[in-house]
Amino acid sequence: MTQHSTRLTREALVLLACLAIGWGLNWPVMKIVVSEVPPLSFRGFCLVVGGLGVLALARLSGLSLKLPARHYRQMMWLVIFNMIGWNVLATYGVSLLPSGRAALLGYTMPLWCVPLSVWLLGEKLSGRRALALLLGLGGVLALMGESAAGLLSSPLGVLLMVAAAWCWACGIVLLKRWQIPLNTVALTGWMMLLGGLPLLIAAPFVDGLPTRMPSAPVFLGLLYNIVIGFMFCYWAWNRLVLLVPVGVSSLSSLITPLVGVAAGAVVLGERPGWQEFLAAALILGAVAVINGLGASGERNKV
Repeated sequence: MTQHSTRLTREALVLLACLAIGWGLNWPVMKIVVSEVPPLSFRGFCLVVGGLGVLALARLSGLSLKLPARHYRQMMWLVIFNMIGWNVLATYGVSLLPSGRAALLGYTMPLWCVPLSVWLLGEKLSGRRALALLLGLGGVLALMGESAAGLLSSPLGVLLMVAAAWCWACGIVLLKRWQIPLNTVALTGWMMLLGGLPLLIAAPFVDGLPTRMPSAPVFLGLLYNIVIGFMFCYWAWNRLVLLVPVGVSSLSSLITPLVGVAAGAVVLGERPGWQEFLAAALILGAVAVINGLGASGERNKV
């Protein structure tokens, strides 16, 4: 199966499952961390340390770290959208909203990603993809349910999360369009490091200097973000985007907010209701549709 397949390969399915768990659990973790660590300092520190860690792993594995000079400008745009735009906007957004609601708004990303992929990548908006988009967004709306009033009570948080989703969508489409000739590990490390440095430099001016050491739960949250949320999940996501069409990867990623809502219920005491079960059915249906499960004549294709 080539990278142009319209279905998820076995490798892509494993990556998707890991991403759903890794990033889904990270939403309540982020909420805990920003209660003590200012948002810009939090994201800048995690990106820089995580980026250095990924580059070190790439080096120890014997992979090349050299980025072709002709791709410098493209790399900077990827950094601006995927790292700076998404991380800054999402971190401030989650500080103003409950973690579950922030995750849901962040995962309106396919709403922007699918039309952008049609425009910039020439991907076709087939009937199956349109149906999957409707099912997936229906699931997100179902998860919002009674939270609509809560969203309206914090319009700035909503605006930040929607802008974050748009930045993420642009970054995904440009990553797929440009196909920078660099191994995924080194590409991920450079994106994280180059995105984190300006945030870390700006943090003391925006957030001020830290006044105390973080508590043990917050320290563990920082460690989780660096190792799982950034080093592993960003690599896995970049790999997934390069494996399959953007419409497939973006719609399949809708499983993540289900994990985010479940994690919020366990960690932060939010109670799931019938909306969560309806959303699960709609989102899982969207993932099944976009991957052609049950489509006649396609189940046994490789």
